Amino acid sequence: MNMKTATVALRVFIILFAFAFTIIEPINWKVKEGSYSVSFKGGKIEGILTGLKATILFDEINPEKSKIYASVDVNTINTGNSLKNKHAKAESALDVARFSMIIFESTGIYKKGTDYEAKGKLSMKGVTKEIILPFTFLKKGDEAVFKGKFSVTPKDYNITKMGTPDEVVIELEVPVTK
Repeated sequence: MNMKTATVALRVFIILFAFAFTIIEPINWKVKEGSYSVSFKGGKIEGILTGLKATILFDEINPEKSKIYASVDVNTINTGNSLKNKHAKAESALDVARFSMIIFESTGIYKKGTDYEAKGKLSMKGVTKEIILPFTFLKKGDEAVFKGKFSVTPKDYNITKMGTPDEVVIELEVPVTK
């Protein structure tokens, strides 16, 4: 091997070596507007929220590098009944006059078998609690779908309106693109 060939080989090796240790950044997934579903159900209430905004930086291989910040506008609540919608927005319920957003911010994301868990802070009606949000991530090319389901106890968030169930299950289906 001559000196020129050795120099080229060394350069190629250095480039490949450096590339192998390049910091891989999570992908910035964008929510597909109008395609997502945020639903809730508990006791005699059920409905949807449509005001979702989210920043999702997700790496399925290294989920610990990922971050999720999501908010939903409580004014978009729809139970299918205008009187129930009004009651849900009342001060003793979600108090939209003072707290118009429900916010989730991850503090850690972890692989759990073939699925994932996002540990984070859920803020609703001025109260912030730690929760765990189990979810799946199904990717197909430049598109994917996050699906999750978790429960909250309304009383933990100072939701005291008569008729409020002890537990509300929240289901999410969020299609995204790169």
